[in-house]
Amino acid sequence: MTLFPAFLKLAGRRCLMVGAGRVAEEKIEGLLGAGAEVRVVAPQAAPRIRAWARAGTIRWEARAFRPADLAGVFLAVAATSSAALHRKIYQLAQRRGVLCNVVDDPAHCDFYYGAIVRRGALQIAISTGGHSPALAQRLKKQIEGEFGSEYAQWLEELGEARKRLFAKKISPEQRRLLLHRLASRISFEEFLRRRKRGLRKASRSPSRSA
Repeated sequence: MTLFPAFLKLAGRRCLMVGAGRVAEEKIEGLLGAGAEVRVVAPQAAPRIRAWARAGTIRWEARAFRPADLAGVFLAVAATSSAALHRKIYQLAQRRGVLCNVVDDPAHCDFYYGAIVRRGALQIAISTGGHSPALAQRLKKQIEGEFGSEYAQWLEELGEARKRLFAKKISPEQRRLLLHRLASRISFEEFLRRRKRGLRKASRSPSRSA
């Protein structure tokens, strides 16, 4: 089966997490980072999840899962120790048209959590279709070494340049060529040189006392 790669917009969307252990904690953090509205259902919760609930960052209901928990939900994640419960949640989610991920059970997943390399707005996702998460993690480390933190700043500059180009009255073809030139390796190397000069200048500037 060929997967369709996509980046979901979860800001303000209702997401359900069934389970509140360490694995769930990691998944919740990713959902919160995307601006999702997270509700957790689990009899017990890890300390960090409890802290999020106390702060109002998430909503935690200390009880067992109920089918009605899927009402109005866009996406659900099951991260408990019960395979039977996981199958039930997946089947119910399928009937309701809710995207579902059952942790460590590829057969009961509508989507997978990829290994992600983040550099500001730049995100590089790696998926093995559930065949080898270990390989995804190894590739992630390799890519992290190839794409440094400087890409975050460069991408911000590219975004601003793109806005300026779209504000100008030029042909779509001319705009396309300019955008590709801005995103070229030569452009990136010029950015690195400018960045290096800026850092040198900053280091030579005398510090001001408060």
